[in-house]
Amino acid sequence: MNKNVTLQDLAHALDLSTATVHRALYDHDSVRPATKARVRQVAKELGYRPNLAARFLKSNRGFRISVNTLQGTTSFWDEVRAGIADEAHSPSVQNVELEFRTYPRLGEGEEEAFGEALAARVDGIITFPTRPQALMQWMRRAPNSNVPVICVATDAPGSGRQAIVSVDTMVSGSLAADLLGKFVQGSGKVAVTLSAMGIQEHAEKCHVFESTLRALYPQMRLVETIEEHDIESEAYDKCRKLFKAHPDLAGMYVTTEASIPVLDAARDTKMLEQLTVITTDLFPALVPEIRSGAVEATIYQRPRTQGRMAFRLLQEFLVEGACSTKHLMLSPHLVMRGNLDFFLQRKATDADTNGHSRKTDSEV
Repeated sequence: MNKNVTLQDLAHALDLSTATVHRALYDHDSVRPATKARVRQVAKELGYRPNLAARFLKSNRGFRISVNTLQGTTSFWDEVRAGIADEAHSPSVQNVELEFRTYPRLGEGEEEAFGEALAARVDGIITFPTRPQALMQWMRRAPNSNVPVICVATDAPGSGRQAIVSVDTMVSGSLAADLLGKFVQGSGKVAVTLSAMGIQEHAEKCHVFESTLRALYPQMRLVETIEEHDIESEAYDKCRKLFKAHPDLAGMYVTTEASIPVLDAARDTKMLEQLTVITTDLFPALVPEIRSGAVEATIYQRPRTQGRMAFRLLQEFLVEGACSTKHLMLSPHLVMRGNLDFFLQRKATDADTNGHSRKTDSEV
């Protein structure tokens, strides 16, 4: 991106007036479709990026975005919110106010947060729909109020949202299945934990995990899928029962951030040493578990990048009237003991750098 390209530069390159270029970028009816297409193509080639708040300057008001996300039990959602803030406070964005509406757990306060955002007449919403069916009536009201919605981490199909940013769940689930199969040498019982089957992201990981096991390791068997509803005590209690019911269990795939209660339950039932555990994401409490070998690998979902890209898509819609993609899928990163220190160093560097400059998409 060339931040030095101005509207005047773009108009000069196109041999058009700045007013015509401006109207074309904002999809004004007075500009012919062919001209709009040419303006946008040249703008893309030159790296021109309109100021996010430019369309609101005439009304002398700020630009407000509501960020509706889960509080979470680890740093995952803190990183998503930090990624959104990184973009909102970058040099190319001005006069943007973020309103964080954070709900404590699945299904608690989510609808209220969305209703509050609409009532506050925000200019856009970034949301994690934990209960998409219950939230549907609210999300469908947003387009009628000219409030674009971007989903992050999981989708709400049929809701009228503009776009979704997530990790590729198919890659995550199949990778976990293949890793477990190799570690346990292709035979034995395994189990999966997830927050709720109603969350599309979690359901997709579980389904592709099971189908990959059947295809590649037919001697392995998925004995149980545990829904822990993002409650650590529930994850712990259900996993204790699982381990007692299946003392010969060979592996566990934890699809969410709630891996520590699973590991605690395995320790307390004397099962940890026989289990191969594949977890999700990377946070401080998980680091010693990877170092010790209690966790063989974790599939990092790049939460900060998810947040940053969600903001960029919302910005793109508000400035240009459309998103370049309806579903932006990020490839997950595999973290094991061998590359753990590299990932930790990169995360620390990125966190330190964020306040000073904008980064590329290659960071973890």
